[in-house]
Amino acid sequence: MPVGGFSTNRSGLPRPLGAESISTSSLWRLSSTPVRTAQRAGRQVHVIGLCGATAEEVQALVDRPVPTRATWQWPGTYAVLEELEQGLVLHTDPAAALPLYVVAWRGTWAWSTSARYLAALAGTQVDTQRLACAFLAPSVPVLASGRTYFSGVEQLPPGGRVELPAAGDRYTCSTMWCPDPRNGPPPHLRLRNALAASVRLRTDIDPTLSSDLSGGLDSTTVAVLASRAAPDPIDAVTIHPGGVLDGSDLHYARLTAAASHGRIRHRLLPLGDEHRPYTGLTGIPVTDEPAPSTLTQTRLLAQLRWMHRELGTRTHLTGDGGDSVLFQPPAKIADLLRHRRYTRAAREALGWARLRRTAVAPLLRSAAMMKTTTRERASAALTTELTSKVKQNRGDVRWFATLPAPAWADPSAVHLLTEAAEDHAAAPDPLPGLDASVRILVDEIREVARTAAADAELADACGIELHNPFLDASVVDAVLRTPLDLRPPLHAYKPVLTRAFAGLLPAELAARTTKGAFEADHYSGLRAALPELLATGGMNLAALGLIDIARFRDQIRTAAAGVPMPLAHIEQALAADAWLHTVTCTPEPVWVDSIPGKAE
Repeated sequence: MPVGGFSTNRSGLPRPLGAESISTSSLWRLSSTPVRTAQRAGRQVHVIGLCGATAEEVQALVDRPVPTRATWQWPGTYAVLEELEQGLVLHTDPAAALPLYVVAWRGTWAWSTSARYLAALAGTQVDTQRLACAFLAPSVPVLASGRTYFSGVEQLPPGGRVELPAAGDRYTCSTMWCPDPRNGPPPHLRLRNALAASVRLRTDIDPTLSSDLSGGLDSTTVAVLASRAAPDPIDAVTIHPGGVLDGSDLHYARLTAAASHGRIRHRLLPLGDEHRPYTGLTGIPVTDEPAPSTLTQTRLLAQLRWMHRELGTRTHLTGDGGDSVLFQPPAKIADLLRHRRYTRAAREALGWARLRRTAVAPLLRSAAMMKTTTRERASAALTTELTSKVKQNRGDVRWFATLPAPAWADPSAVHLLTEAAEDHAAAPDPLPGLDASVRILVDEIREVARTAAADAELADACGIELHNPFLDASVVDAVLRTPLDLRPPLHAYKPVLTRAFAGLLPAELAARTTKGAFEADHYSGLRAALPELLATGGMNLAALGLIDIARFRDQIRTAAAGVPMPLAHIEQALAADAWLHTVTCTPEPVWVDSIPGKAE
C-alpha cells in the first residue's frame, strides 16, 4: 500500500525493498495505489490515491495553479503533490482518509502514506506519549494532532497546502479546507450526489467488487448504490453468529437483497466462538497504528479471507464512517443558542432528553455553559479534566468528552497525557470560527478516517482493497457545509440519508431507528479470552512503564465478571498492547539504494 518520496531529487536516495520508482522524480510505490502524473517543463503534479478526476482534469493541474478545492473537488481518497525545483507542495486530504506523513532525513524531508516505513528509514522508536493518549484519552483525538505512533514521524495537517523545502527546512502549512456553511441544493441532494459518485467511482475501477450488507442504513445504502452502478450483480456479505438466523440485522439485510431485483447476491457468513472479540490478539498483521478492528480482528480477517477465497473479491466496500459523518453532536444545542434559535434549541433538547431518558434542564444548562465557552478555554481546562479522579459532571453538551484516568495508569503515562494536553492548549486552532458541532465533527471524522487506513492495511494483508465511500472528502464536505437551520434534529436517526435514498431503500429499512448492539458479544468474548488476557494482556505497555500490570489485570477480571463499567480505557489499552506486540515482533521495512525505474 505505501507510496512515498523525498522533497529533493538529489542522487543516492533510497527506496523500500521491492519499491517501484515513478516517473523521473523521487517517488516510489510498493503497491498498486494509483499515481497519475502530469508534467510540463520544470514542474510535475501527481495525484496519489483513487481520484475521480478525468485525464484532462489531471493535466489541467499542471497547466495552471492547483485549485484550492482540488482535494475535495472529485470523489475518491487522494492527495495532490506538486514537484518544484525548491521542493514539494503537498495538498492533503481534508478527511485524512489518505493520511500523509513526513520525517526529517539527512538534510531533506521524506514523506509517505506509511508512518512505519518512515520510522524504519529514520531509525526512530515508538512514541510513548502517543500511546498514552491512545488509551488514556481515546475520545479526545485532538491531543495527538500531528503525532504518530513513531517518534519524529509527523502526520501532515489534513486539508492543507504543505510546502516541504528540498533543503529540509521546517515545512509550512496553509489551511485550505474549512467547511463554512454554504447555500445551494438541499442537504439530501448534496449527500445523494456525493455518495453516489463515490460509490460509482469504485464500481468503475472494479465492477466485480463486493460490499458489506450488515442490515444498517450505512452499509445497506452503499451496497444498493454499488448494485445499481455495477454492470452485473454484486456480492453483498452479512456476517452472523453461527446457528442464529433470526436477528434483526439479518432480517433487514434479507429484505434489501430481496428488493434488489437480482442485483444483489446475498452471501451469509456464519461465525463461531473462535471469532469472538479479544481472540488472537498476538497474531494481528502489522499496521501503522492500532486498527479500529483490533479487538474484533478474528471476525474481520475471517470475513476478508473467506471473500477472497470463495468470492474472488479484490475490492470491498463498507459503510464505515457513516455514523460519524451523519451524526449531530449535542453541541448543536449550544450552536442554536448562540445563533438565537431559542425555540428550536429547546425543542431539540427535549427530543434528545427523551431519547436518552434524561432530564432536559441539565442538558440546557450545559448547552448554555458551552455557548459561552470557547474551544481555546475548553482546551486549557483539559489537563485538569483528564487527570481528575472524578468524572466532570457537565452533561452531554461539551467540547471534549473526557473520562478520569484509570487507577492502573502509571503516573508517567498520566504525565505524558498532561504534556500532550498542554501542547494542544498552546497551539492555535487551524479552523477557527466554525460552529462548535461542526468543529467537533471534523475532529471525529478525521480520527475515524485516519484509523480506517489501518483496517485497510489488515485487508491488504488478505489481498483485498477496503474502501469507505462515506469518508471521501467530497462526501464529508457536502455534509458538513450544511447551514445550521438545515441540519437535522439531534434525536432523528439519519433523516438526511433516508430522504436522499428514499427511492432506493426498502421502506421498512428506511424507518429503522436502531442498529444491532454488540455489548453482550464483547462481554462474552472478554470472559472467554480471560485466561489469555490475564497471561499476556498489557505486557508491552507495562514494559514501557505506562501501566501498572497488576491493577490492569484486576480491572480486566472485574469487567469479565460483569461489573458495570466503561470499557473504553481497557479496550484501547488492549488494542495498543496488541499493536505493540506486532510491531515489536515484525521485522522493520528494509530500505535500499535505488536503481531508477526498477524495483529492488
